[in-house]
Amino acid sequence: MNAPAHDFMPQSDDAGWDAYVDAHPAATPFHTRAWCQAITRATGHKHHLIAQRDTAGRIVGLLPLHHVRSPLFGQALVASGFAVGGGILADSDDIAAVLADAAVDLAASLGVPSIELRGGPLPDGWHVEDEVYAGFARDLAADEEAELLAIPRKQRAEVRKALASDLTVTVGTDEEHRTAHYRVYATSVRNLGTPVFPKPLFSHVLDAFGSDADILNVHQDGEPVASVLSLYWRGTVMPYWGGGLASARGLRANELMYFALMNHARSKDCTRFDFGRSKLGTGPFAYKKNWGFEPQPLTYACWLAAGETPRDTNPTSAKYRLQVDLWKKLPLWAANRIGPLIARGLG
Repeated sequence: MNAPAHDFMPQSDDAGWDAYVDAHPAATPFHTRAWCQAITRATGHKHHLIAQRDTAGRIVGLLPLHHVRSPLFGQALVASGFAVGGGILADSDDIAAVLADAAVDLAASLGVPSIELRGGPLPDGWHVEDEVYAGFARDLAADEEAELLAIPRKQRAEVRKALASDLTVTVGTDEEHRTAHYRVYATSVRNLGTPVFPKPLFSHVLDAFGSDADILNVHQDGEPVASVLSLYWRGTVMPYWGGGLASARGLRANELMYFALMNHARSKDCTRFDFGRSKLGTGPFAYKKNWGFEPQPLTYACWLAAGETPRDTNPTSAKYRLQVDLWKKLPLWAANRIGPLIARGLG
């Protein structure tokens, strides 16, 4: 392959980057300039775009990377930061291999000990992680009644009870929806023992994606009890950051939230529902199976400098068990103040 030098510029070619992602069938929202720039604005993690061009100067492959730094979790080049997908996007396996080698060169030049790819081709010789996460996705039904019938009987009964309740649903991107979402989401992750992401992260993503992102809130007596921020990508709805208050379970607010999102997504011409990834053996993994979604194993690749080990950012790891238990007991105001300082390093 006759290939010129790579581009290592933070924004190598805005129009070219956008056009290549738009045209590539394997592209995800996490390959987009909108995502990469939103993450950088919200967290300060610099993004690098490695782009491979053909002899005519056209982009034939790219790899967006965020340089994530953390005093607790170390540093890595991550494709892409705060994403569940991404990785190398290329026209061929040969080009993918060239991009992988270029990423290693970039890591060496920056003194970064590891590279994490969350999807895409798996470079030869890299460490492979394939028994941690699974993804859940299926096609949406034609209408609300058909959607109900697509849900297994036991879970369908829970959804019907939620639909018969006095809970209400709103959708929007205004400040009221954003404030409610952050309050609910921050409470939810604190209760799980996980630090919350910085608040600007959610707003920057909403602003970057425009009509391709929104928030759906579930209310009881006017107060939000469950909330989810979703992305819309090529006919697929992706509930990305969601959670509920402690009362949400008894109210079946999460059941209403996800079912309402399925119906809302059809109004935005979506035909597929991507429930996102979950760690094997966890409650969210079982919950998604209860909805009739079949788990699909996710395989990630990691390059490590000599003598290095992969970052451990898994909150279910035994290494963090004590910290998780302590975090659950923190007052919400303290968790919301300290959490973003920790969570921005997870990347």
